[in-house]
Amino acid sequence: MNWIDTHAHIYLPEFANDQAEIVDRARQANVNTIFLPNVDASTTDSLLNLCDQYPTIFFPMMGLHPCSVNEQWETELDKLHTILTQSGRRFYAVGEIGLDLYWDTSTLDIQIKAFQRQIEWAISLDLPIVIHVREAFEESFNVVEQYPEVRGVFHCFTGNTAQAEWIQSRGMYVGLGGVSTFKNSGMDNVIPHLDRKLVVLETDAPYLAPVPHRGKRNESSYIPIIGERVAALWNCSTEDVMHITSENAQNLFQHG
Repeated sequence: MNWIDTHAHIYLPEFANDQAEIVDRARQANVNTIFLPNVDASTTDSLLNLCDQYPTIFFPMMGLHPCSVNEQWETELDKLHTILTQSGRRFYAVGEIGLDLYWDTSTLDIQIKAFQRQIEWAISLDLPIVIHVREAFEESFNVVEQYPEVRGVFHCFTGNTAQAEWIQSRGMYVGLGGVSTFKNSGMDNVIPHLDRKLVVLETDAPYLAPVPHRGKRNESSYIPIIGERVAALWNCSTEDVMHITSENAQNLFQHG
């Protein structure tokens, strides 16, 4: 069993100059499976090219990030839906999708519409969804509640225990990343109470690097650092965390 990074943006410009080195360091850290969420139509080529270059390591998702939802959202979704359904590729999730009210609250209505439409794609294609939530848990729950058959993960979870319980009570996963290592994140109070069968690990690289790399560029080789923190909070071995979360990721994405 190897570590699995369920959420990383290794195709972004932040990695343009050292992608090969990033992959090598991930392999050395026993991170041999990395799932790539899309952002919008502008990122699809770089994402898919990376998957073609390393087909046994990188596995694609397709979706429209809520921060990319604007007045052209329907045109964007049409482009992404064409890739998702007509490219002949296997995609492992619809993502990342969701709601973000941190940067812009004025687009909430169209963010919800884009979120709903992409959930409907996932249901019709029997794919999980990868949900981005920032300052929008209540609004996101209200949308997800409309689709009891949808499955997926709330990525980069930063909520409280009650919110985690709501997610997991619906059979959905909680994605733990670098924030789990931050001293004042509050995650120390949440992680011990999680249903371990519904937890996966992620980096969200290049963002939110774990301590001791906080503030620097994140990368997939840091997954074991997150695993070590979770192991301490679960009072188990790091190897146990690797086995549990990697098996969960395989179940979530029907991979392996």
